[in-house]
Amino acid sequence: MMSAPVLDGWFTLDERPHLLGNRCRACGTYYFPKLSTGFCRNPDCDGEAFEDTPLSRTGTLWSFTNAVYQPPAPYVASEPFQPFGIGAVELEKEKMIVLGQLATGTELSSLKAGTPMELVLEPLDDGKLTWKWKVVR
Repeated sequence: MMSAPVLDGWFTLDERPHLLGNRCRACGTYYFPKLSTGFCRNPDCDGEAFEDTPLSRTGTLWSFTNAVYQPPAPYVASEPFQPFGIGAVELEKEKMIVLGQLATGTELSSLKAGTPMELVLEPLDDGKLTWKWKVVR
């Protein structure tokens, strides 16, 4: 039985998961999470129509850091709190930066900007699935 996502409609639950975004039909600007307003945020565009689209599941590590402190509510941390890595990944096709936790076992000391990354799903302590970034081997 597949676990439930931590956020409905933000990513697929496939073996090769994708984040779910949308794209302005007028200018082609991508958004994640999906843009919920009725107008494009691109200042050079007056588009008001969007199409849902799966986003690239691979990209390049743009930046990264570690979270050695427990984030404030509403973040629910495991007890005892375990530090984790956060990666900013530039999506391959869309050329937009998406933040996410780094996959379990990722050693920050082995990372460098430009490292190829891929989207994976991992369970949280409550069993719900979330997306994370993993180094492409």
